[in-house]
Amino acid sequence: MTTIQPQPVLPTLAPIRLQAKLARTIFEQVLDRVPVDVLLPDGTPLRRAPASGSEPSGIRPAVELRRPSDFFERLAHHPKIGIGEAYMAGDWRAAPGTDLADVLRPFAERLTTAIPRHWVALRQVVDRAIPRDQRNTLTGSRRNIEAHYDLSNELFAAFLDETLTYSSALFDRTIPLEDQTLEDAQLRKVRAILDEACVGEGTQLLEIGTGWGTLAIEAAQRGARVTTLTLSREQAALARQRADAAGVGDRVDIRLEDYREARGSYDAIVSVEMIEAVGEEYWPTYFRAIEGLLAPGGTVAIQAILMSHDRYLVTRRSYGWIQKHIFPGGLIPSLRAIRDVTGRETQLRVTGVHGFGHDYAETLRRWRATFVEQWPEVQRLGFDETFRRKWEFYLAYCEAGFASGYLDVAQIRLERQGPGLRGVAGHADAARDAT
Repeated sequence: MTTIQPQPVLPTLAPIRLQAKLARTIFEQVLDRVPVDVLLPDGTPLRRAPASGSEPSGIRPAVELRRPSDFFERLAHHPKIGIGEAYMAGDWRAAPGTDLADVLRPFAERLTTAIPRHWVALRQVVDRAIPRDQRNTLTGSRRNIEAHYDLSNELFAAFLDETLTYSSALFDRTIPLEDQTLEDAQLRKVRAILDEACVGEGTQLLEIGTGWGTLAIEAAQRGARVTTLTLSREQAALARQRADAAGVGDRVDIRLEDYREARGSYDAIVSVEMIEAVGEEYWPTYFRAIEGLLAPGGTVAIQAILMSHDRYLVTRRSYGWIQKHIFPGGLIPSLRAIRDVTGRETQLRVTGVHGFGHDYAETLRRWRATFVEQWPEVQRLGFDETFRRKWEFYLAYCEAGFASGYLDVAQIRLERQGPGLRGVAGHADAARDAT
């Protein structure tokens, strides 16, 4: 049985009544622009927004404020973090008959317009910098990764499919979603990115971010020799067991190693939803390290969660709920940011992009449904009700982001262009920037 990592408790908030009144005023004005009903404990509406005409079957999503005073206090203390922490504390919930993601999606769709313009200037006052202790140095990265991925292998197994793949699946949009299993869609995603990287018989493949080993196993079954890197001891141990069970343990080398410590030359490099954990400060290091490890004529394929460049510029220095409670040290890039950093720092160039953000919304919907269904088993692992609400909010929050188009996910192919190789220089730059 995996040892459960201790979970942070919610802070006790000292009352700041004037700010809480202001938070309520702004929230009520937001509701004038967002078609979500918010009900007080006695069932009366806090404020009823005009219908948008877009609700399915005319049903409006609705929220119940169970503890309005606590809710607005949390918003006053931490505007970007307070709504999520208020959900964790039980201050609000989706009303009966309303799905949590359906509550959050209208806000995600109107993220740039929901707050009245005269209040937008407050962003500079309320935004908080990302804490220095979340920097992705060599030691910081290990700490950040362990905080999420070493929670418990059993936890993830409870809601993931049989492949134990914790990234967006790729569905076949020519057939109904309900006729496709998540396992099949995850294997389709893995095979697609291996195809992008031209992985086949005899390929020397480097994977940055092992997960629980499915991609490495699939590549080895194609005849590749795989080196795969992870910072999670929990994941490494189970991935080794799974590779051995699949009969490819002799072709899969699983290393507890940071990408900045890697050495060698590889025909192909793949990395699935790893760049989000690198941190903007280290993107140059990440791509220089990749280039230095890539053999002449080799191909890189990464799967990355993306946001628009405008939203990336707004959020890049700001500390949010996801960074505090789910992925410390994380930051989602834009495609333009990836092009810019690779163009400036390396000879790597983006030569192919395949986006499938709505497939991530479906993936997250299925994960959340299974998580809720399997909660009694998760609870027996030692997780409490605050953790349950935290993960329900996390999965629904992300689902709403992808369903609304605020977030996207793409498989991105990169190839070296231009004269010269960075090789050893790339490793030297990576080592220099690692601390």
